[in-house]
Amino acid sequence: MSRTVLIGLDGATFSILDPLMQEGVMPFLNEFTSRGARGELLSTALPLTAQAWPALFTGRSPGNHGVFDFVRVERGRERPTYTLSTSADLRCETIWSIASRQERSVLSLNFPIMFPPQPLNGYMVPGFVPWRHLRRAVYPPDLYERLQALPGFDPKELALDYDLEKRAIQSLPEEEYEDWIRLHIRREERWFEIARAFLTEDPCDLTAILFDGMDKLQHVCWRLLDPALLPEEPSPWERKMRDLCLDYFRRLDSLLAELVALAGRDARVFMASDHGFGPTDQIFYANEWLERNGYLAWSEGVPVDREGMLHSEGHRSTVVLFDWDRTAAYALTPSSNGIFIDVTEDPARPGVPPDEYEAFRRRLSESLLALTDPATGQPVVQRVMTREEAFPGAHMHRAPDLTLALRDHGFISVVRAEQPVRRRPWIDGTHRPEGVFIAGGEGIQAGLSLPPLSIMDVAPALLYSLDLPIPEDLEGRLASEIFEPSFIEATPPRPGEPTLSLDGGPVEQPEISAEEEAQLVEQLRVLGYLE
Repeated sequence: MSRTVLIGLDGATFSILDPLMQEGVMPFLNEFTSRGARGELLSTALPLTAQAWPALFTGRSPGNHGVFDFVRVERGRERPTYTLSTSADLRCETIWSIASRQERSVLSLNFPIMFPPQPLNGYMVPGFVPWRHLRRAVYPPDLYERLQALPGFDPKELALDYDLEKRAIQSLPEEEYEDWIRLHIRREERWFEIARAFLTEDPCDLTAILFDGMDKLQHVCWRLLDPALLPEEPSPWERKMRDLCLDYFRRLDSLLAELVALAGRDARVFMASDHGFGPTDQIFYANEWLERNGYLAWSEGVPVDREGMLHSEGHRSTVVLFDWDRTAAYALTPSSNGIFIDVTEDPARPGVPPDEYEAFRRRLSESLLALTDPATGQPVVQRVMTREEAFPGAHMHRAPDLTLALRDHGFISVVRAEQPVRRRPWIDGTHRPEGVFIAGGEGIQAGLSLPPLSIMDVAPALLYSLDLPIPEDLEGRLASEIFEPSFIEATPPRPGEPTLSLDGGPVEQPEISAEEEAQLVEQLRVLGYLE
């Protein structure tokens, strides 16, 4: 059986990669793509890391895998609360566990929603873990000592550290750009060093590694990367920062080349992103709009944002922003692009009676779609999705009541503002649905341009590559056109039994100390995903 390698490229988009390949910045990726199969990979209804990567490695949609955001919102109380999304919130098996229980060895590096790691036949280092807690985040427990023995091992650069990371989807001072870019070059190298050690000394049947620096750079450096936005006469600062960004892509290209070489000539390599990227030029203050339309009331003393922020400083949780005695609809996190509706059967409490819910939600949706930017006359919101539309499945009830797709695909702001809509001081980058899929190696069709695939189609392809049956309850399909007809004929796909059920009862949260959860939440807040 040939080795299978999954390389995650967080936020990768052909609109950036294609020019870099053509200009010689990424020669290996250009060559690898030309001798393999490529196509767009369509993300989840909300193209967000927290729900899209689980869709890829479970083959299930968010409505069924159960994760919609970096936090899990708890309703049904006087006011909502949220707790960190963890591996216990995933209600579907992952490809790591499906492969492990069928005697395939696995190495999984830097994927989100994997902390704390579950036992598997192999090794795991989850992503989105503060470096201080990395030791107890790995599996097996003694893996950390092995990592420490690697040359240049530095947990502060390997894991996300909110003392170093800056606000990736908010403003970043120009004097901090250089450190930001160089940090992510080093982080990719640190993750690569772990993968290289295992591919050399202890290769697994499935090796999966996520490089996430591309997402971080594109959020703040989009105007320096998008060929359509490059100034004819860049300033010395713009020229220097663009050159540093290109250094990141050159280094990433060399890491990809080394990984593929280490995997071996007979390996099958799949590269995929959780979502694509594009420009964003507006800020929509969702809660400010809700307040002005009578759906929400601010708490006394909530400051007004004048700097174009998506979340404010000085608040541990969004729930302190609102007067809950006068609030019926609200947005909790920038990352969710979601609006929650307070439904209550108690006439003494504020909120929407159950029998009025559908009409209330419909009026709210229509009003949002009618909103236009006063400066341009363009719609602010291009689509409003109910949770039934966006996230059908067994766990739909955990999703926001409404999910917004803004005109420019940007994240909403949840803070108070002087007006509901404003222009950004410059064009930043934001998530788009169209990600990338690239495959190459033994049995993969060469020079193939694929029609768009679903992000849920990756899991069946990986399981098939591992010569495993494909569980009948996966929502993704096996895109057999990726593979050479002779390969399909020699190794026909096999249907498999359903995945193991994880829905036997309430979600059991893993043992995470209050300090650990506070640091993880703070990390996400500093990155701009939470209030």
